[in-house]
Amino acid sequence: MAVTGQLGPRRPRPIPSLRWWIGGILFASTVINYIDRQTLSVLAPFLKQEYHWTNTDYAYVAIAFRLAYTIGQTVCGRQIDRLGTRLGLTISVTWYSIVSLLTSLATGIKSFAAFRFLLGAGESANWPGASKAVSEWFPNRDRGLAAALYDSGSSIGGAIAPFLILPLYLRFGWRVAFAIPGLLGFLWLIVWRKMYFLPQDHPLLSETERQLILADRPQTETVRKPLPRWRDLLKLPQTWGVIVSKSFTDPVWFFIADWFPIYLLAKGISVRSSVFAFWVPFLAADLGNFFGGGVSGYLIRRGWSLGAARKALVVFGGFGVLFLIPTIFTVKLYLIALLFALATFSYAAFSTIANVLPTDLYSDEAVATVSGMSGTGAGIGTIIAFALIGHYSDARQAAATHSFDPIVIVAGLIPFIGMILVLLLVRNTSATDQGLVKRI
Repeated sequence: MAVTGQLGPRRPRPIPSLRWWIGGILFASTVINYIDRQTLSVLAPFLKQEYHWTNTDYAYVAIAFRLAYTIGQTVCGRQIDRLGTRLGLTISVTWYSIVSLLTSLATGIKSFAAFRFLLGAGESANWPGASKAVSEWFPNRDRGLAAALYDSGSSIGGAIAPFLILPLYLRFGWRVAFAIPGLLGFLWLIVWRKMYFLPQDHPLLSETERQLILADRPQTETVRKPLPRWRDLLKLPQTWGVIVSKSFTDPVWFFIADWFPIYLLAKGISVRSSVFAFWVPFLAADLGNFFGGGVSGYLIRRGWSLGAARKALVVFGGFGVLFLIPTIFTVKLYLIALLFALATFSYAAFSTIANVLPTDLYSDEAVATVSGMSGTGAGIGTIIAFALIGHYSDARQAAATHSFDPIVIVAGLIPFIGMILVLLLVRNTSATDQGLVKRI
């Protein structure tokens, strides 16, 4: 990208705060990722009516996505550590954008399930890839906020989806509503391929910012280490702490993201009258992402240890998700939306820490692998949760507005249990002294 003239090669002008522009690109990827996946949940009430699906039928379609997503998190995380972030996310976004377009060809539950499986396989690389990019581009003090930035794309994408998808559905039908979001990924790829390189090599990065980024990890300037083995990583309690941090929180988020319209319907609230409430939990989660990342970074700058700053937000999130439980006592839309907002705000603060923990604990060669493992754990939990949600919500239809009560109670308690386990597992051990994981 150098320009040659009479005075010889001239470096292009650096972009100030380039790392945050990279963070913005990761954020955009997550927004598009979530618009694509939320299309089904937004249209679920209409598709259920058109194809005569039960809640169990819908759960099977949702599980098809989760099954591929679960397997893909570990597989894709490993491949991103092997191929590199730039190529790995290029393949991922190309894959799921094509599948999103092709979903418009679905004809029934089997083909919907097949396309959702393929979509899950492609989208599963997003979080391991984004975690690795944060590890490559941000110093310790900024990683919480950087993780919040890309993770907030899930809530923004979820909030945007109803306002994009429902008008498309009402005007053109569900097939166009699936196809249009698939085009967004191709626009993102143009920017990604032009802008993403490692900070060591990026021609638009100033030397001052390069030194800031690389100061925390001098190993990036040496020969690349071999990839650690899965079984060696699984021997570490810290790895299990990272896995738990996602496995005990993400299923609750996916319940909200994929089932919230159906939950409101079970409460006797029509889809059209509750459209305004769809975005409330997602907006709250977006604020929670930045709260978690910003507060943990603030605590570190105030002299807290890295581990204490991260765990403070884990405790906040574990207690806050309990706000889901009181929704069983009301059918008022504004109160349900408020309680879900408080719960998702708290969840997102916890989730931000869960996403940044692999970068806090592991070298660059293992970040995407461990992040992928945690995503697989979350996927397994989500598959089990969705199967139970579909079964019990159908079995309890006679309970009318209380058909989801046991599900919501469990959803509030699981992250609290996860909080306790993370506090016990993520700590400095003999593995820290041996250099197998970073001190926290």
